[in-house]
Amino acid sequence: MEINKDLIAASSTPIVLAILVEGDSYGYAILKRVRELSGGRMEWTDGMLYPVMHRLERDGEVKARWEVADNGRKRKYYGITPRGRTRLKDEHKQWQAVDATLRGIWSTRSIAIPSSPLPQGA
Repeated sequence: MEINKDLIAASSTPIVLAILVEGDSYGYAILKRVRELSGGRMEWTDGMLYPVMHRLERDGEVKARWEVADNGRKRKYYGITPRGRTRLKDEHKQWQAVDATLRGIWSTRSIAIPSSPLPQGA
């Protein structure tokens, strides 16, 4: 199942902030964690992640620092700020409202979601 790009874009901020609540991390590790958490259904790329990270940094929701890894390479680590924690709480409330709305709609008997694609010509 491929997840719609609009849904991925809309969920990127709360996903990144929630990952950073677990602890500071760097780009590749964040990409790997997204893949793990989604059971492989979300495969983010650098081109998708770094604009989000730069926006969060610019908005003061994450703070970045450079460190030298054990292998001698420099890595840019990101950590969530108090402002980022507040943003995550707000995002969490919003996603709960969206989730509750969709669950309510989908649980009504008046809406039938087909389990298989519609026949051709329908």
